Amino acid sequence: MNTIPVANSAHPARPDQATPPAGTAQPATAMQPDGTAQPAAAKQPDGTAQPAVSARALSRHFGNVRAVDNIDLGIDTGEIVALLGPNGAGKTTLLDMVLGFTKPSRGTLEVLGQTPGSPALTGHIGAMLQTGGMLRDLTAAETLRFLADCLPFHLPVSDVIERAGMSDFASRKIAKCSGGQIQRIRFGAALLSDPELLILDEPTAGLDATARRDFWEHIRADAARGRTIIFATHYLQEAQDLAERVILMNNGRIVADGSVADITAQQRHHLTVTWNPQAAISPEELARRTGADTVARDGDLVRFTVADSDRLAAVILNEGLGSHLQISAASLEDAFFSLTASPHTDSPAAAAPEGALS
Repeated sequence: MNTIPVANSAHPARPDQATPPAGTAQPATAMQPDGTAQPAAAKQPDGTAQPAVSARALSRHFGNVRAVDNIDLGIDTGEIVALLGPNGAGKTTLLDMVLGFTKPSRGTLEVLGQTPGSPALTGHIGAMLQTGGMLRDLTAAETLRFLADCLPFHLPVSDVIERAGMSDFASRKIAKCSGGQIQRIRFGAALLSDPELLILDEPTAGLDATARRDFWEHIRADAARGRTIIFATHYLQEAQDLAERVILMNNGRIVADGSVADITAQQRHHLTVTWNPQAAISPEELARRTGADTVARDGDLVRFTVADSDRLAAVILNEGLGSHLQISAASLEDAFFSLTASPHTDSPAAAAPEGALS
């Protein structure tokens, strides 16, 4: 059997972490022996907070394949970051390096001020990964207790069950649990040590829309406690709804990094207009004149994709070329397709994340 500690990296909690009574809120920071709060992030020499993740010129090659190619990255403590990209973009390899499962080929990487895989990080990182199995004859609660018994320090299992949204099926055997319930058990395993950094790799892959929504409600509630969360997903709506910051990878490189608003603002706008059949020029001629990237027709409706939508709109109105103008900003989906397009991509669907169009 592949045990859950391997599948989910539920590390033991820090020896300095006090365990509050069951039913009380769990702090995002560790507790020192005297009962005072210990900052979750170490301080750098200049007094600023230690970044949760810091990478410089980081690369990981597998033969001639550059899975991660010379990236610089800094993630601050308390950030909620979505990692996006098509299959093979390098997301899982990057997370594996953060967790210490894979060593960099070049560059430097620090996690909470330490080298990934260092014993000093034990209990500070929890992970919910894509692989691993469970003992089918154990119940959900027994599974967490089994894991807790393997750890020298952990949160009360009853509290973890509540925080992971497992209360309704805690007594159900693993063999009878749905896919969404299995994912919550894995999430609970990752929370056992109350980690400062939580890594989620495709946590809702294969779940239906209802199960995904329920799962993220519990993630969102836990994120409010202030921990750093990095999650890789193929569902753009998840990134848009939950993440404060989106990192988009393609071919091992970071091609966009910022808020959803920042990333979409850098993309082309869409302008839709009811075209005047008596217009002096055609939509295609106007596109060439104004630098529009694309133009598409559907009867009298014409849709332009353009960087300077205000200029295009002014020309249309001033020259009486059309009416009923509508301008819309690019979506995260538009940005995804634009930034991940490559000569090796036969069609947008080839690069599309699962569920991107739903």
